[in-house]
Amino acid sequence: MRSASRTAAGKGVQFSASPVLAVKLPVWRSRVVLFVMFAAFAALAGRALWLQGISTEFLQKQGASRYARTLELPATRGKITDRNGQVLASSLPVKAVWAIPEDVAEAPPEKLRELAKLLDMSERDLNKKLDSDRTFVYLKRQVELETVDKILKLGIAGIETRKEYKRYYPEGEVMAHIVGFTNVEDAGQEGMELAFQKTLAGTTGSRRVIKDRLGRVVEDIGATSPPHDGKDLALSIDRKIQYIAFSHLKEAVETHKAKAAGIVVLDVKTGEVLALANLPTYNPNDRGRLTGAQLRNRVLTDTFEPGSVMKPFTVALALENKLATPSTMIQTAPGRMTIGRATIGDAHPHGLLSVSEVLEKSSNVGTAKLALQLAPEQMWDMFTEVGFGQAPKLGFPGAVAGRVRPHKSWRPIEQATMSYGHGISTSLIQMAHSYMIFARDGEMIPITFHKANDNPIGRRVISEKTAREVRAMLELAAGPTGTAPKAQVPGYRVAGKTGTAHKLVGGQYANKYVSGFVGFAPVSDPRIIVAVMVDEPSNGAHYGGQVAAPVFAAVTQNALRALNVAPDSAVTDIIIPAESVKESL
Repeated sequence: MRSASRTAAGKGVQFSASPVLAVKLPVWRSRVVLFVMFAAFAALAGRALWLQGISTEFLQKQGASRYARTLELPATRGKITDRNGQVLASSLPVKAVWAIPEDVAEAPPEKLRELAKLLDMSERDLNKKLDSDRTFVYLKRQVELETVDKILKLGIAGIETRKEYKRYYPEGEVMAHIVGFTNVEDAGQEGMELAFQKTLAGTTGSRRVIKDRLGRVVEDIGATSPPHDGKDLALSIDRKIQYIAFSHLKEAVETHKAKAAGIVVLDVKTGEVLALANLPTYNPNDRGRLTGAQLRNRVLTDTFEPGSVMKPFTVALALENKLATPSTMIQTAPGRMTIGRATIGDAHPHGLLSVSEVLEKSSNVGTAKLALQLAPEQMWDMFTEVGFGQAPKLGFPGAVAGRVRPHKSWRPIEQATMSYGHGISTSLIQMAHSYMIFARDGEMIPITFHKANDNPIGRRVISEKTAREVRAMLELAAGPTGTAPKAQVPGYRVAGKTGTAHKLVGGQYANKYVSGFVGFAPVSDPRIIVAVMVDEPSNGAHYGGQVAAPVFAAVTQNALRALNVAPDSAVTDIIIPAESVKESL
């Protein structure tokens, strides 16, 4: 048997010869299996080629997005200063507190309560922020560094901080409407902060880093771009004069129970705005209860009918066109004048007045008679030459144009009423600017909020002779026999004009008033123009001579002393008649 088995093996008998071991599958199946395996390996090779050759850049970006970050390097915002270098706005380092909600969720309840207390928020609000599926959530922005240190000492996992800056305004509500404020992203929202956002903000930098899952920086990977800090901005504002203006304006609002008020002080020599204040105001360091009324920069954004403040322009135009002289007599009796179906009048009948007395006594009838001798186009040209009906080019947000209708549509009654400030609307800064022609001997210069280094070039509007004649009339108007004896300033000669106008409510004149005064000093060599507007005084007095003129006097006196302007009058005792002359409405 053994010999037979060897023989079989030696002859190479196949196992398939055995009926038990015979393979009954078709031959093609093995070929299919071989093909499928080959195709799978080919697909894997193709995919590998695609991922490692063609899609390399895409995959690298996907990988980097999971660990590489670009950190923003904030630039320091430029300071805002007054003309003397006193800081009005600066940036303080603070931090933003943020969290990884998933990690913070494991913190002990007592630590979360302490965290909420430090962040000055309720536990409910904190939990609401932390109840998020996001991997990053801000808890609070612009947190003081001292508070941040206390938060970090709690040792709560998932609480992180980020460097940023917070704006601080040393002068608070006094400078609010000039400087404005920034938002939580340190971007200007109002005032100079908004107007010069690009200049002040600078350019942020960047830094490429690798972070771990908890957001911690583990490695710098270069590509750093340094930040460029913003430029400082020097304003024309004088901090001392600003405080003077604000304080006296606030006192007037409280005394006369007024709705609002505004004041602006201009430098006659340079056109610089030395002070600008509004009430109501706000504290830009604490804007928790800020309202729209507090935000309004009324000096630039609110328009009103100026009333008798406009009369000097009508008189100047009549003198310039040689239709009258300061001594020309005008009959204003019986104190009323009918034009068409309308009648205009004076508060008190004056009879025969010279042109100079028309302005001194503020006669509507006398002013209207002068205006009706002029062509409407002449009046319109004068108004537009001094800036009415045109938005001031100040680079300041919100400055309005006011309204002067085209002269071709004027009716005689409209021409008459516009001559004394009705049917026309202006802003307070436009009124202050327009009086440049009387303070600068007939010239207009641009006004600016920037500190000026050179004297501007003037543009002539009226002759020097006419300007000086009207200036003398305005000095009488602000004197003992004029409509504003309370505008007098001890030691200084002053000139100016009162204005009292009814307010339009629903298209109709209501029993509400805007009281105003615009003037300049010293008359011998004018240095400053001060314009005051008090909206809806409601404590009995409402005439400009009673409400606005005293503010002018107080601000002018203190501002001239602050500027070291020499007195030009030996008069130190102010004469105020028992019953002051009231200007016509």
